[in-house]
This record gives sequence, structure tokens and C-alpha cells, in this order.
Amino acid sequence: LNALPFDPATNNDPLQFNGSSGPLVTECPPLENTTENSKKRKRASLPPEGICNMTMDSNSMTMPMSDPNAWATAMNNLGMPPIGMTGQQLMPDFDPNLGMMAGITPLNPMMPGLGMVPAPLSQDVPLVKEIIHCKSCTLFPPNPNLPPPATRDRPPGCKTVFVGGLPENATEQLIMEVFGQCGDITAIRKSKKNFCHIRFAEEFTVDKALFLSGYRVRLGSSTDKKDTGRLHVDFAQARDDLYEWECHQRMLAREERHRRKMEEDRLRPPSPPPIVHYSEHECSQLGDKIKDDGKFPEAVRVLLTWLERGEVNRRNANNFYSMIQSSNGHIRRLTGEKSQHEKEMEEAKDKFKTALAGIVAQFEQIVSVFQAASKQKAWDHFSKAQRKNLDMWRKQAEEIRNMHNEQLMGIRREEEMEMSDDDMEDAPDSKDSEDSGVSQAEALKEENDSLRCQLDAYRNEVELLKQEQGKNQPIRNPLFVETQQEQLLKMREELKQREAELEKSLEDKQQLKNQVLNLKEGLQNLQNIHAMQLETAKQDDRGSEESTNQTSEATVSTVVSCSQEKEGPTEKNPQSPVQSEREALLVGIISTFLHVHPFGASIEYICSYLQRLDTKINPSEVEALLSRLPCTFRQELTGVGASLEKRWNFCGFQGIKST
Repeated sequence: LNALPFDPATNNDPLQFNGSSGPLVTECPPLENTTENSKKRKRASLPPEGICNMTMDSNSMTMPMSDPNAWATAMNNLGMPPIGMTGQQLMPDFDPNLGMMAGITPLNPMMPGLGMVPAPLSQDVPLVKEIIHCKSCTLFPPNPNLPPPATRDRPPGCKTVFVGGLPENATEQLIMEVFGQCGDITAIRKSKKNFCHIRFAEEFTVDKALFLSGYRVRLGSSTDKKDTGRLHVDFAQARDDLYEWECHQRMLAREERHRRKMEEDRLRPPSPPPIVHYSEHECSQLGDKIKDDGKFPEAVRVLLTWLERGEVNRRNANNFYSMIQSSNGHIRRLTGEKSQHEKEMEEAKDKFKTALAGIVAQFEQIVSVFQAASKQKAWDHFSKAQRKNLDMWRKQAEEIRNMHNEQLMGIRREEEMEMSDDDMEDAPDSKDSEDSGVSQAEALKEENDSLRCQLDAYRNEVELLKQEQGKNQPIRNPLFVETQQEQLLKMREELKQREAELEKSLEDKQQLKNQVLNLKEGLQNLQNIHAMQLETAKQDDRGSEESTNQTSEATVSTVVSCSQEKEGPTEKNPQSPVQSEREALLVGIISTFLHVHPFGASIEYICSYLQRLDTKINPSEVEALLSRLPCTFRQELTGVGASLEKRWNFCGFQGIKST
């Protein structure tokens, strides 16, 4: 071996290093070449932070660098290949087998620090493992060319590692010294077969412990087999780790559920107020709320809930009836609101139509401008690009104009269709007039019934108030009773007015029927006269002029008579029991029906048969027709007491003898 250029036993110059966490090695006292001093020699102590990344300053070493052979010889004696401070090989033809410790993997002398997990400078630079000096042992890194050691899948919440390949003479103190720099250790379970299990306090420290997998351990400077070993660090599955991880996951799940619940409670709309239970006091307040338009929706909901709960009984039936009647009174208000909204919608449609018509007119003006510009007088003065733009703008304006025109025409067509429908409904048709009269009469009847119901409700309220006054105080509130009586009088007057209107509408309906019958008879007379005129024209050609004059005079006379009948149908029209062809048909059908029923039939039975032929037949109309023909139909009473029944019989065979 080549001699060193200095005596390591007498050289007192310290080796200085610059690190990120402070000085790595302190000044050493002078060393003597004795066994006692060699035993007392101390290793460099690690900083208390545990893991640190160090870098070495090449200019701080006091060793001479003029002779590279001497530097290579010194590195070979330490068991390292001759590599410069910058990582370059000093002697390409150097034999690594000349080292003092053969079989040791070449190490990188740059020594970025004694930290176990050095942070790479960049992704391109690979992670380099360095020698780690501990107090009682030394860790040598594995060959960087070898593949990384295999590990099992990481268990959830793993804090325990398996450490195999320990030296036989390793103790728990040594394990604590090596792996305590990774983080706080909570437990060490050492086996007799050179392996142990280490449990850390945190999960991230397990990754630092795995970094030591593959390192060779040497106790002190001994080369005995019992003092050396190759570490194998791997994940270990422990029940305590799994239990803590599950507890942590359950805690996170609880926090997440709590957070979601708080968010749902924040976003949930407020629940509706609870429905109050029925009582006399609440019932009186609810009756006042139902009459108020603003509080009606809430009050109706309470009333519906009470009805569904079954709060109605004989004692409070009148109260519920009055509240239901008050609810029915809001139908007219809601109908009025609907008509008001429809009116507003029609006004909005009119405004839109006028605005659209103005827009279409402006589009027409714009299109006319483009058409004027496209004429030869102005077109020749524009450039080619300007003509292209004008042509494109004109096409766009025409398309938009046509689209708006179609929209406006569609609105107008809809209005025309609505107007035509109204004209068809207003046409002077006898059936439509009869239907309109019947509908008006039915509407008046419904209004009359509603007024009667309201009157009954007010009467019930007055009776309830009287009962309460009789129970509590003899004279409680006379003003309220007077107002109730005034309301009852007003309701009675209104009821009388409605009945008078109903009678008037029935009279108008009868007059309309008579006018329609007169018009039908006049039309039939005109048709008969026209037929007679044709027959006389065929028989006598010579007297055609005279016959035409006669027919024209007859026509004029019939028209005049018809007009006179229209003016005074009740005065000049002869009273006939059968006033139309329809009634004549009814008489014939009823006669046939009663002829096969010799014991007679009730008016309901007769109408049920007639309604199969025409659903518009009214029992009152049929009964009036039968009563106008006493010589043809006769009414008889059959039965006794509760079974008393009116029956109609056909007596035409006996009536013809009497007439």
C-alpha cells in the first residue's frame, strides 16, 4: 500500500464540513496510537433534529490536493474508490481490489450529510445514499446499481415496521440509536432471531425507516460476523395500527356527517307552523280569518286539517258549515281576479302587437334603403367590397323582416279566427238562443241557491251568537246583533231581486221561443207558396204573369203578417196547444208510448224514454205539453199515503168523441 502524505496519528488539523443544520464534526483532541485511545475514540454525534441533509465544502479541507495519487491512496485505505470532490474519477485504471476492506461496495465521498433521507436537488438527479455514522455502529449504503429492496403493500394506517438482518449482538439500545433518528418510537419488540418490530408515533416516519432498507450494519470497527448484518426494513401489519386507523376514519366520517348535516340544516327551508287543535276560541278566530282575503290560504289549510282529523260533530256542525260557506264565497273573488289577469294579458298582447308592427315598419324602411342603394344610379359608385357588404346586409335585413312579418301575420290570423268563432256563436240560431236562455236561467238559479246558502249561514251564526249570549251574558253586544239583522235584511232584499230577475229571464225566454215559432211558420208558408207558383207555371203558361203577381202579393201579405206577429206575438197569435213541429213529434211519440202502457206512466218514466232520443228534453217541458192537451192525455193519482203517485194515461180515443 502507498503511504499517506501525512501521519494521521500526529495530524491535529480538523476536518471541517459546512451543513445545513450546523457543524457535523467538532474538533477532536490529539490521538495517540494506543489501544486505549482507540477504544475511547468517539464517533461524530448526530444533531438532535434527527434527519438532516448535509453538503460538504471541498475548499474547507486542509488536505493537500496537489498529488492526486496520494489522495487516491488515502481513499483506497478507507475502503472507497478514488473519486474527486466533484464526483469525477481521479484514476481510471485504479484497481478497487487493493483496498483494505475488500468486498465493500464503493461509496460516494461527497457525503452530502449524515441525514438518512437526503432531498434530491431535482428529478433528474438520482437519490444517493451515504454512509451513516452512529455512536456505536456504522451504516454502509447498498450498491446503487442494485434494484431497490422489495416491500409488501402498505397496510392502512401503518406505523409499525419489520426490521430483519440485524447483527446477533444488536441490542435495543442500538436499534433505538439507529431508528430513533427517523422519529419518536413508541415500542420495540425484539426477537431472538435477529429481527424486530418497531412502532413509531407517526405514519410519515415509516417512510424514513424504509430508507435504511439494504444498509449494512457494523458494530464499532469489528469485522466479526456477529457484529455485522444487512438490514431489511418492510411494512408490518399490526392490530393497534389498524384499530387507530379505523378510529381515525370513523372520526373523519362523523365530522363529515356533521358537516353535511349542518349544511343541510342551513339550506333546508323552514318548516311550516304546526296546525292548532280545534277549540271554540280557535274556531271563531278561524271564521274571521277565512273571510279575510289575505289570510284565506292559511285559514283554509287549517280548516282542511280539522276536517281530515274528524273534528266535526253535532255540536259544532253549524260552525263548520258557516266556515265552509265562507270558503265558497271566495270563488267569485277568485274568478274576478282571473278575469283581471286575462284582461292584463290581452292588453299586453295588444301592446306587443303594436310594437311589433312598428318594428316591422322600420324593417321595411331599412329594406327599401338597401333596394334604393342597389339600383344602378348608386350601385356603380360603390367598390366591390362595399357591394358585397351591402348585398349581405340586404339579405339579412330581408330575412329578419320576413320572420317578423310571419309572426305578425300569425297573430292577426289568430285574432281573425277568434272573431269568426265569436260570430258563429252570435249567429241567430234558434237552438243557440234556447241554450243561451237556459244557461242564463241556470246561472240565475245557481246564484239564487248560493244566496240562500249564505242566508242560512248568517242565520246559523246569529243563532250561535244568541246561544253564547244566553250562556254567558243576557245582553252582550247589541250593536253586533243589529248589524247582523241589517245584513239579513239586505240579503233578503237581494234574494227578492234575484227571484224577480229569474222570472223576467223566464218570460224573455218564452217570448224568444214564440218569435222563433212564428219565423218558422212564416218560412213554411213562403215555401208552400213557392211550390204552388211552380205548379201553376207548369199548368198554364199563358197566365204565368198573373200567377206571379198573385204569388208576389201573397208573399208580401205573409211577410207583413209575419212582421205583425213579431211585433205582437202575444196579442194576435192564436193560442194553439201544439206550437211547433217538435212538440207535434213529441205528442206522437208520447201517445205511442202510453198506448202500450194502458195503466199509465209517470212523468219521469216518460222523460227517461224521450231522453234516449234527445238529451235536451226537460221534464217540466213535457209535463207542460201534456197539460195543454187534456183531451189527449189525462193525469191520474194512484196509490195511498206514502205510495201516492201521479200517472199520465192516453185518452185520445175517448177525447175524439167528446170533441
